[in-house]
Order: sequence, then C-alpha cells, then structure tokens
Amino acid sequence: MISYRCIIIEDEPLALDRLKEYVLKVPFLSLIGFFDNALDGLTFLKSNSIDLLFLDINMDELSGIELLESTQVDCEVILTTAYQEYALKGYELNVSDYLLKPYTFNRFLQAVNRVQEKLSLKHSEHRFEFIFVKTENRLEKINISDIIYIEGMRDYRRIHTSSKKIMTLQNFGEFEQIIASNILCRVHKSYMVAINKIDTVERSRINIGGVIIPVSETYRELFFKTINSKM
Repeated sequence: MISYRCIIIEDEPLALDRLKEYVLKVPFLSLIGFFDNALDGLTFLKSNSIDLLFLDINMDELSGIELLESTQVDCEVILTTAYQEYALKGYELNVSDYLLKPYTFNRFLQAVNRVQEKLSLKHSEHRFEFIFVKTENRLEKINISDIIYIEGMRDYRRIHTSSKKIMTLQNFGEFEQIIASNILCRVHKSYMVAINKIDTVERSRINIGGVIIPVSETYRELFFKTINSKM
C-alpha cells in the first residue's frame, strides 16, 4: 500500500492531539511533522514535499487562509476550524475538504478517503519508466529502474545509477513529485534510495550499492512503512 506523507498545522493543543490520533489510525497516512503555528509549518513546506496538509484556519500571526493565499501549496489540503463561515472561502482556494470542529473519526475518514482517491489517481499518472533531468546544458534520460540512490550535495543532487553518476540542480521535492515513494523513497534530508536496490537495513542504517546511508527521524516512519509493505 502506498503511504501518503502528511503534516498538521494546528495551534490548539487538544485539537492537535486528537488529529494526530486520527491520522495514526489510518494505514495509508504517514505523519512526518506537526506544528503549532503557521510560520513553522510554512518553513517546513518550503523544503519538503508532502501529499496532504491538515490546516487550522484560526491561528495567531498567520491564519490558515492567509497561508494558502500567500504561498503555492503543492499538496492536497484539508481545512479544520470551529467556524462554519470560512467554508466558502476554503472551497474558493480549492481545498480537498473542510472539517468543522468538533468532527468525528468517521467524518475525518470520509475526508481522507476522498483525498486518497485523488492521490492514487495522481500517482498512477506518475508511473513513468524513465525521467529526464537537467544536467549542464542538456536534458538527460534516466531509466528509473537504473537509479540506486540520490545524494544531496549543497545546491546539487548526484544521481547514482548502475552505470553512471549524474549531477543536477533539480531538488528532492521534484523527484518526490514524479516518482512514487514505494519506488524511490526519501530517507534523509540528503538522500533518496531505490527500495528494490537495498541490500540490508540495520536499525537506522541502509546498505545500498556498497554505501551506508542513514535514515533520519523525519523520514523513518514513511521508510519503514514502505519496507513493511514489501514483506
């Protein structure tokens, strides 16, 4: 089963705890972060690719609506609020659903099932056999089945394949958008690995292609969910 990466931005402690509890009950959701204010959540979004954002509307400094109006969010969004008058505005911003507090787990499940259908269709459209990456002054074709791992090197990414290494300025977020995580999985801020090329996993260390790659806490849950789905 594909696991979809999600985060929560919610400033009410009780509402945050309840939403975390709901997310953890759903097998196809992987909670990779939660924030009690929009500014910290926005910082995370700028450097990480996710599939689903649970976003509270009424927050200090920057509201959920202001966040969506000021930033391009490339993921599905489910708004949460205690105020029904924001519903129309939420749908104008093309959100996936609108949960009115206090909502039940059944209502939450209806919302995430709808999102799963949309994401499943999107991922099926992204099942390419190859990709093109920008390197130097050209576009180079790479067969996805040849990729062993991708390594972050400051502004560059180095793609290690079975026959060569390719340097590109394309970021990890771009690769995450076009290649499903059950094929090429982010395991660290500086690494993505091809699941079918892994030799061994010991604790939080991956042996792949004769190289040891760490699994960071941020990506640990998604990675081990992906591995367990192959068992």
